[in-house]
Amino acid sequence: MKIFLIGFMGAGKTTLGKRLAKKLNLPFLDLDHLIEEITGGTIAEYFAKNGEEKFRELEKDVLQKHILPEQFVLSTGGGAPCFHNNLEWMNRNGQTIYLKLSPKAIAQRLENAKEERPLIKGLKGDDLIKFIEERLALREPFYNQAQLTVDGLSINADTLIKQLSIQ
Repeated sequence: MKIFLIGFMGAGKTTLGKRLAKKLNLPFLDLDHLIEEITGGTIAEYFAKNGEEKFRELEKDVLQKHILPEQFVLSTGGGAPCFHNNLEWMNRNGQTIYLKLSPKAIAQRLENAKEERPLIKGLKGDDLIKFIEERLALREPFYNQAQLTVDGLSINADTLIKQLSIQ
Protein backbone atom coordinates (compact mmCIF):
# COMPACT_ATOMS: atom_id res chain seq x y z
CA MET A 1 0.00 0.00 0.00
CA LYS A 2 1.31 3.42 -1.01
CA ILE A 3 -0.58 6.36 0.44
CA PHE A 4 0.06 9.95 -0.65
CA LEU A 5 -1.39 12.73 1.52
CA ILE A 6 -1.92 15.99 -0.33
CA GLY A 7 -3.33 19.39 0.58
CA PHE A 8 -2.37 22.94 1.36
CA MET A 9 0.43 23.73 3.80
CA GLY A 10 -0.89 23.47 7.34
CA ALA A 11 -3.62 20.97 6.40
CA GLY A 12 -2.18 18.36 8.77
CA LYS A 13 -0.59 16.00 6.25
CA THR A 14 2.47 15.28 8.40
CA THR A 15 0.57 14.91 11.68
CA LEU A 16 -2.09 12.63 10.20
CA GLY A 17 0.50 10.82 8.10
CA LYS A 18 2.60 9.84 11.12
CA ARG A 19 -0.49 8.55 12.97
CA LEU A 20 -1.79 6.69 9.92
CA ALA A 21 1.59 5.09 9.24
CA LYS A 22 1.87 3.93 12.85
CA LYS A 23 -1.63 2.38 12.80
CA LEU A 24 -0.92 0.64 9.48
CA ASN A 25 2.60 -0.36 10.56
CA LEU A 26 4.08 1.36 7.50
CA PRO A 27 7.05 3.71 7.20
CA PHE A 28 6.18 7.41 7.20
CA LEU A 29 7.92 9.65 4.67
CA ASP A 30 7.77 13.42 4.34
CA LEU A 31 8.69 14.63 0.85
CA ASP A 32 10.09 17.92 2.16
CA HIS A 33 12.28 16.08 4.69
CA LEU A 34 13.57 13.75 1.94
CA ILE A 35 14.50 16.83 -0.09
CA GLU A 36 16.24 18.39 2.91
CA GLU A 37 18.25 15.18 3.47
CA ILE A 38 19.33 15.15 -0.17
CA THR A 39 20.25 18.86 -0.34
CA GLY A 40 21.70 19.10 3.15
CA GLY A 41 19.72 22.28 3.83
CA THR A 42 16.22 23.50 4.49
CA ILE A 43 13.46 24.00 1.93
CA ALA A 44 13.56 27.74 2.70
CA GLU A 45 17.31 27.86 1.96
CA TYR A 46 16.88 25.93 -1.28
CA PHE A 47 14.02 28.23 -2.35
CA ALA A 48 16.08 31.34 -1.59
CA LYS A 49 19.14 30.09 -3.43
CA ASN A 50 17.56 28.36 -6.44
CA GLY A 51 13.99 29.66 -6.78
CA GLU A 52 10.66 27.86 -6.99
CA GLU A 53 11.14 26.40 -10.49
CA LYS A 54 14.33 24.54 -9.53
CA PHE A 55 12.71 23.42 -6.29
CA ARG A 56 9.71 21.98 -8.17
CA GLU A 57 12.05 20.06 -10.51
CA LEU A 58 13.94 18.62 -7.54
CA GLU A 59 10.64 17.82 -5.80
CA LYS A 60 9.46 15.86 -8.88
CA ASP A 61 12.74 13.95 -9.11
CA VAL A 62 12.67 12.98 -5.44
CA LEU A 63 9.01 11.92 -5.64
CA GLN A 64 9.13 10.07 -8.93
CA LYS A 65 12.72 8.78 -9.14
CA HIS A 66 13.97 8.41 -5.57
CA ILE A 67 14.05 4.85 -4.30
CA LEU A 68 11.13 4.54 -1.90
CA PRO A 69 9.99 1.53 0.16
CA GLU A 70 7.44 -0.89 -1.34
CA GLN A 71 4.78 0.42 1.05
CA PHE A 72 4.54 3.74 2.89
CA VAL A 73 2.53 6.77 3.91
CA LEU A 74 3.99 9.92 2.32
CA SER A 75 3.16 13.54 3.09
CA THR A 76 3.77 15.82 0.12
CA GLY A 77 4.51 19.51 0.17
CA GLY A 78 1.45 21.66 -0.55
CA GLY A 79 2.50 22.47 -4.12
CA ALA A 80 3.85 19.05 -5.09
CA PRO A 81 0.62 17.74 -6.69
CA CYS A 82 0.36 20.84 -8.91
CA PHE A 83 3.59 20.50 -10.87
CA HIS A 84 5.24 18.12 -13.36
CA ASN A 85 2.31 15.66 -13.47
CA ASN A 86 3.09 14.65 -9.89
CA LEU A 87 -0.56 14.06 -9.00
CA GLU A 88 -1.11 11.92 -12.08
CA TRP A 89 1.99 9.91 -11.13
CA MET A 90 0.78 9.51 -7.51
CA ASN A 91 -2.69 8.41 -8.67
CA ARG A 92 -1.09 5.73 -10.85
CA ASN A 93 1.25 4.53 -8.12
CA GLY A 94 -0.86 4.58 -4.97
CA GLN A 95 -3.81 6.02 -3.08
CA THR A 96 -4.07 9.83 -3.02
CA ILE A 97 -5.92 11.55 -0.19
CA TYR A 98 -6.73 15.27 -0.16
CA LEU A 99 -6.97 16.81 3.32
CA LYS A 100 -9.37 19.67 2.66
CA LEU A 101 -9.68 22.71 4.94
CA SER A 102 -11.12 26.20 4.58
CA PRO A 103 -8.73 29.13 4.05
CA LYS A 104 -9.59 30.48 7.52
CA ALA A 105 -8.82 27.12 9.19
CA ILE A 106 -5.52 26.89 7.31
CA ALA A 107 -4.61 30.47 8.27
CA GLN A 108 -5.28 29.73 11.95
CA ARG A 109 -3.02 26.71 11.85
CA LEU A 110 -0.25 28.52 9.98
CA GLU A 111 -0.29 31.53 12.31
CA ASN A 112 0.15 29.19 15.29
CA ALA A 113 2.80 27.02 13.64
CA LYS A 114 6.39 27.16 14.78
CA GLU A 115 7.77 26.10 11.41
CA GLU A 116 8.75 28.89 9.01
CA ARG A 117 7.31 28.53 5.53
CA PRO A 118 8.95 30.49 2.72
CA LEU A 119 5.77 31.22 0.74
CA ILE A 120 3.98 32.96 3.63
CA LYS A 121 6.85 34.70 5.36
CA GLY A 122 5.59 37.93 6.92
CA LEU A 123 1.88 37.34 6.18
CA LYS A 124 -0.71 37.53 8.96
CA GLY A 125 -4.45 37.97 9.45
CA ASP A 126 -6.45 39.03 6.39
CA ASP A 127 -3.32 39.16 4.21
CA LEU A 128 -2.59 35.52 5.02
CA ILE A 129 -6.20 34.46 4.37
CA LYS A 130 -6.20 36.33 1.04
CA PHE A 131 -2.94 34.64 0.02
CA ILE A 132 -4.35 31.22 0.95
CA GLU A 133 -7.61 31.87 -0.95
CA GLU A 134 -5.70 32.89 -4.07
CA ARG A 135 -3.22 30.01 -3.92
CA LEU A 136 -5.93 27.49 -3.04
CA ALA A 137 -7.99 28.61 -6.06
CA LEU A 138 -5.01 27.65 -8.24
CA ARG A 139 -4.23 24.40 -6.45
CA GLU A 140 -7.67 22.95 -5.74
CA PRO A 141 -8.27 21.79 -9.32
CA PHE A 142 -5.26 19.52 -8.76
CA TYR A 143 -6.14 18.53 -5.19
CA ASN A 144 -9.67 17.62 -6.32
CA GLN A 145 -8.22 14.93 -8.59
CA ALA A 146 -7.21 12.91 -5.52
CA GLN A 147 -8.86 9.53 -5.21
CA LEU A 148 -10.29 10.42 -1.80
CA THR A 149 -11.12 13.81 -0.26
CA VAL A 150 -11.55 14.11 3.51
CA ASP A 151 -12.38 16.93 5.91
CA GLY A 152 -9.02 17.94 7.36
CA LEU A 153 -10.63 19.23 10.57
CA SER A 154 -12.51 16.08 11.54
CA ILE A 155 -10.43 13.25 10.07
CA ASN A 156 -8.32 10.97 12.24
CA ALA A 157 -6.26 7.89 11.45
CA ASP A 158 -8.93 5.37 12.51
CA THR A 159 -11.67 7.02 10.45
CA LEU A 160 -9.36 7.29 7.46
CA ILE A 161 -8.43 3.60 7.67
CA LYS A 162 -12.14 2.70 7.59
CA GLN A 163 -12.63 4.92 4.52
CA LEU A 164 -9.62 3.35 2.81
CA SER A 165 -10.96 -0.17 3.34
CA ILE A 166 -14.24 0.87 1.65
CA GLN A 167 -12.36 1.94 -1.50
